[in-house]
Amino acid sequence: MRGRVPPRVSLPSVKGLGQRLRGAFPGLLLAAIIALASKFISEHYGAPAMLLALLFGIALNFMADDARCGPGIAIAARDVLRLGVALLGLRISFGMVGALGWPVVTMVVAMVPLTIGFGFAASRLFGFRYRFAFLSAGAVAICGASAALAIAAILPRDAKSDDRLVFTVVGVTILSTLAMILYPLLSHAMHFDDVTAGIYIGATVHDVAQVVGAGFSISDEAGETATLVKLLRVAMLAPVVILAALVLRSGETAPEGARPPLVPGFVLAFVALATLNTVLPLPEAVQRLAQDGSGWLLLVAIAAVGLRTRPAEILKVGRPAAALLLAETVFMAAAVALAIKVFDLHPL
Repeated sequence: MRGRVPPRVSLPSVKGLGQRLRGAFPGLLLAAIIALASKFISEHYGAPAMLLALLFGIALNFMADDARCGPGIAIAARDVLRLGVALLGLRISFGMVGALGWPVVTMVVAMVPLTIGFGFAASRLFGFRYRFAFLSAGAVAICGASAALAIAAILPRDAKSDDRLVFTVVGVTILSTLAMILYPLLSHAMHFDDVTAGIYIGATVHDVAQVVGAGFSISDEAGETATLVKLLRVAMLAPVVILAALVLRSGETAPEGARPPLVPGFVLAFVALATLNTVLPLPEAVQRLAQDGSGWLLLVAIAAVGLRTRPAEILKVGRPAAALLLAETVFMAAAVALAIKVFDLHPL
């Protein structure tokens, strides 16, 4: 008797994968070129690279309608973004808690839900629903443009999703740049010493780059403290996104059949890498490579978001959105200053 021939297992062909990669290459290359140009100008003239990539992308948004570039731009705005957020985990370790001390850690952690809660409460006054409230308040509370990108990746999409994201990234980048200039002066006016000024800047300025700039403009001690506090805020990205994904999945905010996964894969990767960095401290060269890689991936992703954006649609978001972002920023700055004054917070 002849033996049965086992059924063939259907696997994606190498040829099919190669065709997909070739189809995505022009759009990915375009986004990467925009990222390179933005980084070059940022390093030579001091403008925020994220904002430049976004604006250059918007200027070339007609390319998103090109059949050759569209698929790659879509991949950059979605998959490259998620990979970049996941790599942020290597900038975090649980040892930061011990370095800062529980009073400072408690204040920093508490400010995240307080600011998001304020955003939800205030959003009704400005005529917005939960999507923009969570997107804007999460960006202000956690880590600026990076948090906005991560939150946007789990929110149910609608016709205005990209416009809200672009407005939030532009808004928090501008506010963060202004804070980099104003908050050191404000810290001096409140008679903070260098360490306390570092806590204040790290707990209030939106983007990591501006935190570093503001902190080290005061002193090395202030800069190191500000960076550590800021990285603790970055660590809050994972629990916030996981909780939001659970709420969205269990509620009726997403249409049936389009619910987000229980825990997004890129958030699991973020947590896994942070745990790895804690349990098995990685060489500085590896950490630097991951940090630079994350920065580049997010820069490519935001360029792709710009390429998919129509300026006329952004303008429709209007002054109420700017007012809400400003209100959230002022709330966090005032709440942190009050907490520092009342509880006399200092690291261990």
